[in-house]
Amino acid sequence: MSTQSTPTPEGAGSTDHPSRSDGFVRGAAELIGGPLGDHAATPTELQGRFWTAARIVLALACLTLALHWVQKSPCQDGAWQNNVQYTRMCYTDVLALYYAEGLNEGKVPYADHPVEYPVLTGYFMGALGLPVHALGVNDPGINQGQWFYNLNALVLSALAVATVATILALRRRRPWDAALFALAPALFLTATVNWDLLAIGLAAFGLLAWARAATSRHRALLVVLAGILLGLGGAAKMWPLFLLGPILVLAVRAGRIAAALVSVAAAVATVVLVNLPVAIRYPESWNRFFELNTTRPIDWGTLWYVGRYLDGRIGNPAEQGPFEWLNNNIPTLNWVSYLLFGLACVGVAALALLAPRRPRLAQLAFLVVAAFLIFSKVWSQQFVLWLLPLVVLARPRWGAFLAWQVAEIGYFAAFYGELLGTANNRPVFPEGVFVLAATLRLGTVVLLCVLVIQEILHPERDAVRRTYADDPDGGVLDGAADAPWHHRWRHRHRDPAPEPVPVATI
Repeated sequence: MSTQSTPTPEGAGSTDHPSRSDGFVRGAAELIGGPLGDHAATPTELQGRFWTAARIVLALACLTLALHWVQKSPCQDGAWQNNVQYTRMCYTDVLALYYAEGLNEGKVPYADHPVEYPVLTGYFMGALGLPVHALGVNDPGINQGQWFYNLNALVLSALAVATVATILALRRRRPWDAALFALAPALFLTATVNWDLLAIGLAAFGLLAWARAATSRHRALLVVLAGILLGLGGAAKMWPLFLLGPILVLAVRAGRIAAALVSVAAAVATVVLVNLPVAIRYPESWNRFFELNTTRPIDWGTLWYVGRYLDGRIGNPAEQGPFEWLNNNIPTLNWVSYLLFGLACVGVAALALLAPRRPRLAQLAFLVVAAFLIFSKVWSQQFVLWLLPLVVLARPRWGAFLAWQVAEIGYFAAFYGELLGTANNRPVFPEGVFVLAATLRLGTVVLLCVLVIQEILHPERDAVRRTYADDPDGGVLDGAADAPWHHRWRHRHRDPAPEPVPVATI
């Protein structure tokens, strides 16, 4: 039987120090005296001190979210005169949709008004919005929209901090990895643009439950709980359901399919149970989300948007290019997008089965979600948050991460310039500037995918496996041997050893 063990890394089992292990941090550390020395205090020696690495990272997350709230403060009154929501880059769907979804009139989501989001997000909006409306009825002097935004900001920020705490729990030997999430400019800029942190928090909790199933006496319960949490995440925003695919493929390679199927079944049952009451009682309102996604044309900043721009620059401008044709034939656009994402998922599955060592769950999860965004016809500004926890768990390297974040900042600024130009019917800058920003964002995400794939094919380069023997997120798969069928299959297809070269005798 094949074992999933390669020689245990020299550093496995010890606490990671980024100034030693990460080339970018090591170089930056030279500015403040160099990497951590051999005689620095160890975590054991630091016991009893309040400011541990985990608490510092949690404090940094709170600081980032507080600064985000300040950055959004010019929009909190809802007046939005002179396009302040664009000039100050403080627009948020949370405040806009309080009025657009009728919450300010006391309308119950789905029952009284169709909602453009999956059911759990609609429930969340109603759970916070209806009490604010009731408070406003009793006290007409309050600004309901501002109260609603601040209440959402408080809950979503708590979910963001809980996500950081979850990353810390998954990476006890690498606490500074969570600082990538806590200090991410994308978190600072987009944390409360929409309700994405609800799904992110639920997905993170689901991954933690799956990981803890490895050592718990309540393994079966945690496997079910992982599926329930991922299902709840999928009922809020669809993407957490994509994590089930990597779990299933890795379980196939490890020959532990039963646990994965239990989680998948729990997730599917959860999605159905959450959606069923609304789907039965208010089918038209429930279908609004699917209707909008089916009929929506190419959105700003996507691969398809860049293609439309190139259509007008390449070839005969009088002829309709392929991307413009797709935008005018949305059903075909949908199928092409789904097909490309499906092919990407097949490629990720093949990578999982063919890699020299079974990949880590976070690596495959990041690749799948990134592929969805790359080929999707919609890539809203806050969707960057989906990738944040996954890239931290998949590839906690500061250099490429910061390059991606710089590209996201550029896109964020260009996007608001595009919004302002549309609102004023006067371009802020040439369209090519926005397309360049979108291309750089797309390119850096592709670069991260390439780097993750390289580490899957060369696991000795994997930073996490230099600290952990196998996969700290793998749950029941952590440290498991590959299935006998996989061992036989690899042995059958192994490249034959080269013939020995005769050595001339002297």
